[in-house]
Amino acid sequence: MAKPGTSVTPYWELTFDADGDVDGPERDRLLAQVAERGVRDLIVFSHGWNNDRSGATALYRRFFAPVPELVPGARLGYVGVIWPSMRFSDEPIPDFPRSVAAVPVAAGRPAPRPALDEDTRRALLGTFPGRAAVLDRLARMLDERPDGTAGLAEFGRLVGLLVDGEGRQGAADTDEPGEPAVVGGDPVAVCGQFADALAALGPAAGGAGFALPDPWEGAKELLRQAAYYAMKRRAGTVGERGLGPLIGRLAAAAPGVRVHLAGHSFGGRLVAFALSGLPAGVRSVKSVTLLQGAFSHYAFAARLPHAPDRSGALKDRHRRVDGPLVCCHSHFDAALGTFYPLASRLAGDDRSCAGNEIAAVLGPRWGAMGHDGVQAVADTARLDLAAALAGPLPASGCVNVDAAAVVRRGGAPAGAHSDIVHPELARVVLAAGRIT
Repeated sequence: MAKPGTSVTPYWELTFDADGDVDGPERDRLLAQVAERGVRDLIVFSHGWNNDRSGATALYRRFFAPVPELVPGARLGYVGVIWPSMRFSDEPIPDFPRSVAAVPVAAGRPAPRPALDEDTRRALLGTFPGRAAVLDRLARMLDERPDGTAGLAEFGRLVGLLVDGEGRQGAADTDEPGEPAVVGGDPVAVCGQFADALAALGPAAGGAGFALPDPWEGAKELLRQAAYYAMKRRAGTVGERGLGPLIGRLAAAAPGVRVHLAGHSFGGRLVAFALSGLPAGVRSVKSVTLLQGAFSHYAFAARLPHAPDRSGALKDRHRRVDGPLVCCHSHFDAALGTFYPLASRLAGDDRSCAGNEIAAVLGPRWGAMGHDGVQAVADTARLDLAAALAGPLPASGCVNVDAAAVVRRGGAPAGAHSDIVHPELARVVLAAGRIT
């Protein structure tokens, strides 16, 4: 039977903490049961932005649902990775219920909705434990928007306190600065540039229409990027120190099982960094599928186009896959097409970009996997979704699949970043693994 709340069987969950340590009983159950359940192909899926186990399980249930009918004869098993991440509640996920905070009523009319609702504040506290007073002050400032640059400067200082408490160690993309824009930068200028980017996305994104953008519109984005920074580092740590070594143990316990890794957003980063954590000689990973991967598109590059003496953090790691590494991307992903490169660019040494130069900021140096695919890796295949599904996919190497035909829905500010629950994408995972 399937585990309650899931759509497939056999299904296991693996829960990791922020340091990459896995829940012992869950690990032992998987290692003991995979072989005895006759599993030949094991799909291991990691969520990205998410606030709780129920949200992750809902994603896995819906994504996996069409798989049994697509490959009725396959001896499949499924793993849902649970790791501590967070999502701002104003980032809608297509076809999933949206978090709605209670709206207080004053004098018979709804009071203004706070900039940070209770769900988001609770998630932020989980991300930055011990920082409740700082988060309360940030929430008040977002609601009150004090005049002048001093208020924004203080807001930036407080966001910096959150980041300082997160720590800087752990997995990082070597071709990216590794710190959010608030660290060492001018928060007033950064908030202004985030506000410009929001305005460019239109009024629905929080922009001011034809009025000059209010820098306070960008202040929330600065806080959002600080949280994403924490998630980004954590995803790499969980993958490299947690999931990778566990796959090694699985290969020893069930040597005939073929493992297929899939990840969404920072979950894509997690499964990619798991390749760094694989023990030497382990060849059980037969495919990797990245769905709107939220990490540098140069991560696998042997040489960076803008710095030929440097490489990406995952240089040649795709060669540890005994099969293809498939990267699904979409230009409808505003989170990765606009805010990811802007935040990465602002975190670099040159922070002088003015608000009217936003388009120039979003250049190839700062791009993300989920926006335009793997870059600067020789012989990378490039396909649209129809061609990928017509198959067969290349047997090895990197493969970019433009999934914009289905990954296209979603509201501001993230755009289509979370629009991944489509049978076509489930078919891509199966095609990458040659699961029939």
